[in-house]
Amino acid sequence: MSRITFSTASAEETQAFAEKLAQLLKPGDVILLEGDLGAGKTTFTQGLAKALGVKRTVNSPTFTIIKEYQGRLPLYHMDVYRLNDAEEDLGFDEYFYGEGVCVVEWAHLIDQQLPNDYLKVHIFHKGNDQREICLEPKGSRYVRMSEELVK
Repeated sequence: MSRITFSTASAEETQAFAEKLAQLLKPGDVILLEGDLGAGKTTFTQGLAKALGVKRTVNSPTFTIIKEYQGRLPLYHMDVYRLNDAEEDLGFDEYFYGEGVCVVEWAHLIDQQLPNDYLKVHIFHKGNDQREICLEPKGSRYVRMSEELVK
């Protein structure tokens, strides 16, 4: 399985898709989000957070790099877009191999620091509120997770 593609017609549908994914998440899972500015990466993360039982408002961590939220699993929301040095050690391993779920926006900017296995989610803005969501699983756990979403 290389790619799975879904379409959504509203922010609510994008969040609902993320909520479905969140039901499958376990500690140590890593979700990479790619997409242009305004594509819906934070909207997607809000859906994940809701399904994980996060009560706080989830917004982009653009200026803080990492925001932590508590729910049934901790959610570590990272935005590495403004990271000046991709080699800088910010303790990513502690998050990637910890007890929570990591969501990394603009993950390609730290590709050398990423774990071997993850689920990459590309979000493409297709006009109005329509989005195309492409899943690229890397590793057997994420392949199984993606197959479960197709059912």
